[in-house]
Amino acid sequence: MTSDPVLEELNVLDRPAFAARLGAVAEGSPWVAEAAWRERPFADREALAAAFARAIAEASPERQLALIRAHPELADRAAIAGQRGADSAQEQASAGLDALSAEEHARLTRLAAVYRERFGFPFVIAVRGRTPASIIDALERRLEDDPDAERETALREVARIVELRLRALG
Repeated sequence: MTSDPVLEELNVLDRPAFAARLGAVAEGSPWVAEAAWRERPFADREALAAAFARAIAEASPERQLALIRAHPELADRAAIAGQRGADSAQEQASAGLDALSAEEHARLTRLAAVYRERFGFPFVIAVRGRTPASIIDALERRLEDDPDAERETALREVARIVELRLRALG
Protein backbone atom coordinates (compact mmCIF):
# COMPACT_ATOMS: atom_id res chain seq x y z
CA MET A 1 0.00 0.00 0.00
CA THR A 2 1.27 3.44 -0.89
CA SER A 3 0.62 6.76 0.80
CA ASP A 4 0.11 8.38 -2.61
CA PRO A 5 -3.65 8.60 -3.26
CA VAL A 6 -3.11 8.90 -7.01
CA LEU A 7 -1.11 5.66 -7.07
CA GLU A 8 -3.69 3.95 -4.89
CA GLU A 9 -6.33 4.88 -7.46
CA LEU A 10 -4.18 3.83 -10.43
CA ASN A 11 -3.17 0.51 -8.90
CA VAL A 12 -6.77 -0.73 -8.76
CA LEU A 13 -7.90 0.37 -12.22
CA ASP A 14 -8.54 -2.19 -14.92
CA ARG A 15 -6.65 -1.78 -18.19
CA PRO A 16 -9.28 0.30 -20.05
CA ALA A 17 -9.76 2.66 -17.09
CA PHE A 18 -5.99 2.99 -16.59
CA ALA A 19 -5.52 3.79 -20.28
CA ALA A 20 -8.38 6.30 -20.14
CA ARG A 21 -6.82 8.03 -17.11
CA LEU A 22 -3.21 8.04 -18.36
CA GLY A 23 -3.51 7.60 -22.13
CA ALA A 24 -2.68 11.23 -22.88
CA VAL A 25 0.51 11.23 -20.77
CA ALA A 26 2.45 9.80 -23.73
CA GLU A 27 1.37 12.33 -26.37
CA GLY A 28 -1.46 10.77 -28.38
CA SER A 29 -0.29 7.23 -27.64
CA PRO A 30 -2.55 5.41 -25.16
CA TRP A 31 -0.82 2.13 -26.02
CA VAL A 32 2.05 3.21 -23.74
CA ALA A 33 -0.29 3.34 -20.73
CA GLU A 34 -1.86 0.03 -21.73
CA ALA A 35 1.58 -1.61 -21.82
CA ALA A 36 2.67 -0.02 -18.52
CA TRP A 37 -0.52 -1.23 -16.81
CA ARG A 38 0.84 -4.80 -16.79
CA GLU A 39 3.39 -3.81 -14.15
CA ARG A 40 0.86 -2.79 -11.51
CA PRO A 41 0.89 -2.33 -8.59
CA PHE A 42 3.31 0.57 -8.58
CA ALA A 43 5.18 1.19 -5.33
CA ASP A 44 5.84 4.82 -6.16
CA ARG A 45 5.84 7.32 -9.01
CA GLU A 46 9.36 6.30 -9.98
CA ALA A 47 8.13 2.75 -10.58
CA LEU A 48 5.20 4.11 -12.58
CA ALA A 49 7.51 6.24 -14.74
CA ALA A 50 9.89 3.29 -15.19
CA ALA A 51 7.01 1.12 -16.44
CA PHE A 52 6.13 3.77 -19.02
CA ALA A 53 9.80 4.09 -20.06
CA ARG A 54 10.04 0.31 -20.51
CA ALA A 55 6.86 0.29 -22.59
CA ILE A 56 8.41 2.91 -24.88
CA ALA A 57 11.79 1.13 -25.06
CA GLU A 58 10.25 -2.27 -25.79
CA ALA A 59 7.83 -1.04 -28.46
CA SER A 60 8.35 -1.78 -32.12
CA PRO A 61 10.36 0.76 -34.09
CA GLU A 62 7.17 1.73 -35.93
CA ARG A 63 5.33 2.48 -32.69
CA GLN A 64 8.30 4.39 -31.32
CA LEU A 65 8.43 6.55 -34.45
CA ALA A 66 4.68 7.19 -34.28
CA LEU A 67 5.10 8.26 -30.63
CA ILE A 68 7.85 10.71 -31.51
CA ARG A 69 5.78 12.05 -34.42
CA ALA A 70 2.77 12.57 -32.12
CA HIS A 71 4.59 15.44 -30.40
CA PRO A 72 3.82 18.96 -31.59
CA GLU A 73 6.42 21.26 -33.05
CA LEU A 74 7.98 23.57 -30.48
CA ALA A 75 6.62 27.11 -30.55
CA ASP A 76 3.79 26.00 -32.82
CA ARG A 77 1.05 28.57 -32.23
CA ALA A 78 -1.70 25.94 -32.14
CA ALA A 79 0.25 23.81 -29.63
CA ILE A 80 0.84 26.79 -27.37
CA ALA A 81 -2.86 27.68 -27.57
CA GLY A 82 -3.70 24.20 -26.25
CA GLN A 83 -5.14 22.91 -29.52
CA ARG A 84 -2.65 20.04 -29.65
CA GLY A 85 -2.83 19.00 -26.00
CA ALA A 86 -3.07 20.82 -22.69
CA ASP A 87 0.12 19.27 -21.29
CA SER A 88 2.21 20.40 -24.25
CA ALA A 89 0.75 23.92 -24.10
CA GLN A 90 1.52 24.26 -20.39
CA GLU A 91 5.03 22.85 -20.79
CA GLN A 92 5.88 25.10 -23.72
CA ALA A 93 4.55 28.14 -21.87
CA SER A 94 6.57 27.22 -18.76
CA ALA A 95 9.72 27.42 -20.89
CA GLY A 96 8.76 30.79 -22.33
CA LEU A 97 7.99 29.48 -25.80
CA ASP A 98 4.71 31.38 -25.75
CA ALA A 99 6.56 34.69 -25.33
CA LEU A 100 9.29 34.47 -27.95
CA SER A 101 10.26 37.57 -29.87
CA ALA A 102 9.46 37.47 -33.58
CA GLU A 103 13.15 36.82 -34.28
CA GLU A 104 13.41 33.98 -31.73
CA HIS A 105 10.21 32.40 -33.07
CA ALA A 106 11.47 32.61 -36.66
CA ARG A 107 14.82 31.07 -35.69
CA LEU A 108 13.25 28.25 -33.70
CA THR A 109 10.69 27.39 -36.38
CA ARG A 110 13.37 27.51 -39.11
CA LEU A 111 15.67 25.18 -37.15
CA ALA A 112 12.75 22.89 -36.29
CA ALA A 113 11.86 22.63 -39.98
CA VAL A 114 15.46 21.72 -40.85
CA TYR A 115 15.42 19.13 -38.05
CA ARG A 116 12.13 17.59 -39.27
CA GLU A 117 13.47 17.43 -42.82
CA ARG A 118 16.69 15.76 -41.64
CA PHE A 119 15.20 13.22 -39.23
CA GLY A 120 11.56 12.78 -40.32
CA PHE A 121 10.04 13.71 -36.97
CA PRO A 122 9.67 16.83 -34.82
CA PHE A 123 12.35 18.00 -32.43
CA VAL A 124 11.36 16.60 -29.02
CA ILE A 125 12.85 17.88 -25.80
CA ALA A 126 11.57 18.00 -22.23
CA VAL A 127 11.24 21.78 -22.00
CA ARG A 128 10.28 22.07 -18.35
CA GLY A 129 13.02 24.00 -16.55
CA ARG A 130 14.66 25.14 -19.78
CA THR A 131 14.94 28.55 -21.39
CA PRO A 132 14.29 29.35 -25.04
CA ALA A 133 18.04 29.88 -25.54
CA SER A 134 18.91 26.46 -24.06
CA ILE A 135 16.25 24.80 -26.22
CA ILE A 136 17.59 26.44 -29.37
CA ASP A 137 21.15 25.47 -28.39
CA ALA A 138 20.09 21.85 -27.89
CA LEU A 139 18.30 21.86 -31.24
CA GLU A 140 21.38 23.19 -33.02
CA ARG A 141 23.61 20.55 -31.35
CA ARG A 142 21.24 17.71 -32.08
CA LEU A 143 21.02 18.64 -35.76
CA GLU A 144 24.59 17.29 -35.98
CA ASP A 145 23.62 13.82 -34.66
CA ASP A 146 23.35 10.80 -36.90
CA PRO A 147 19.74 9.62 -37.43
CA ASP A 148 19.96 6.52 -35.22
CA ALA A 149 21.50 8.42 -32.31
CA GLU A 150 18.96 11.19 -32.67
CA ARG A 151 16.06 8.77 -32.66
CA GLU A 152 17.38 7.33 -29.38
CA THR A 153 17.78 10.82 -27.95
CA ALA A 154 14.23 11.71 -28.98
CA LEU A 155 12.90 8.56 -27.27
CA ARG A 156 14.80 9.42 -24.07
CA GLU A 157 13.29 12.90 -24.19
CA VAL A 158 9.81 11.43 -24.67
CA ALA A 159 10.36 9.20 -21.63
CA ARG A 160 11.51 12.25 -19.63
CA ILE A 161 8.39 14.20 -20.66
CA VAL A 162 6.23 11.25 -19.60
CA GLU A 163 8.08 11.01 -16.27
CA LEU A 164 7.55 14.71 -15.55
CA ARG A 165 3.86 14.44 -16.41
CA LEU A 166 3.41 11.40 -14.18
CA ARG A 167 5.16 13.11 -11.26
CA ALA A 168 2.78 16.09 -11.67
CA LEU A 169 -0.40 14.00 -11.62
CA GLY A 170 -2.86 15.21 -9.08
